[in-house]
Amino acid sequence: MKWIDEIPLGFLVLASAFFGLMPFTPEPHVWEKIKMLMAGELVKPLDIFDLLMHSTPVVLLGIKLWRERQRQQDADLPPGSF
Repeated sequence: MKWIDEIPLGFLVLASAFFGLMPFTPEPHVWEKIKMLMAGELVKPLDIFDLLMHSTPVVLLGIKLWRERQRQQDADLPPGSF
């Protein structure tokens, strides 16, 4: 997972905002696909791929933030403790 640590945080924030909100009108794809998923209508392979493509940056951002927090908590521990 070291490759996630090497991705700049700013890039992931921009990619998450851009891909998460595209297209801006009439509504973002991610929102549309999540609504389809909740309604049980997300069955076409293209729709599933679209959801994965638009949500990947958000998932990577969440993983990076989680890893940053874990690394900071590990750095705050006194030596010899677990």
